[in-house]
Amino acid sequence: MTAKGVFEQSGQFGTLTFVRLYRHPIDLVWTAIATPEGLANWLMCRHAVIEGRAGGRIELVSGPPAYHSEGVILAWDPPRVFEYEWNVAPVPEMPHGQRAIFRYELTSVGESTRVVVTYSRLTKEIACGFLPGLHAFLDRLEAQLDGHELPSFFDRFAELQQEYPEWTGHATNTRQ
Repeated sequence: MTAKGVFEQSGQFGTLTFVRLYRHPIDLVWTAIATPEGLANWLMCRHAVIEGRAGGRIELVSGPPAYHSEGVILAWDPPRVFEYEWNVAPVPEMPHGQRAIFRYELTSVGESTRVVVTYSRLTKEIACGFLPGLHAFLDRLEAQLDGHELPSFFDRFAELQQEYPEWTGHATNTRQ
């Protein structure tokens, strides 16, 4: 079983954090998370524009619902840090839209890469669904890096909802 994520709430917002160790060199992991080609499969990214520099533009159409997000790249330090705004206009499941920050920090650990993924400024309601969703995406990233068939996002999400019961209304704990 892969490492579960942590949710921290601050007022109306939440931060999700995952720490993963991928048995691949940092450059390979960077390519998978910071290039349109790398994002295409594991993140189900149908469209990506990444202007690789701090202050550059990022635009993605990703995930099963094909969310269209736009923003500015806040940190670009290949192959160590990639942070960007994830701004989504209102859609039915997010009636107020989102103005979140997504950050990936990579560190070489021998032949492997430690990745800390932080999604911050998500509204609490959206963060609840994103916890098992991001976990499923990171499992897909691992499969992609390993050269294996990617698990179905929908099947993996359904399994993971059982591992995060506080987000399905079965508990009230805000930390995992």
